Amino acid sequence: MHIELPEKRYYGIGEVAKAFGVNTSLIRFWEKEFDVLKPKKNAKGNRKFTPNDIKNLQLIYHLVKERGFTLEGAKTHLKEEKLKTLSNFEVIQKLEHVKAELIKIKGQL
Repeated sequence: MHIELPEKRYYGIGEVAKAFGVNTSLIRFWEKEFDVLKPKKNAKGNRKFTPNDIKNLQLIYHLVKERGFTLEGAKTHLKEEKLKTLSNFEVIQKLEHVKAELIKIKGQL
């Protein structure tokens, strides 16, 4: 999944949920379930996600929504095979980006 977010230091939970096409409650639920997600919280409790959190969310989204893992399966997969999963995920990301660029070029012709 290719998401469009501007280059910033922190993203609000609404921005993140809109970019992924899910509800904010799902993002909050994943935050509780997965230890790799650590958004910053201000005094009011608003969550601010860093670009590193966004990458982790993309990986979780890929495992749960696209590949059909259960939450427990995704947790164990992240713990046991994180490096292999990250490298595969990065390759998929690059290929999706190339595909999007090619479709954009095709539309311009």
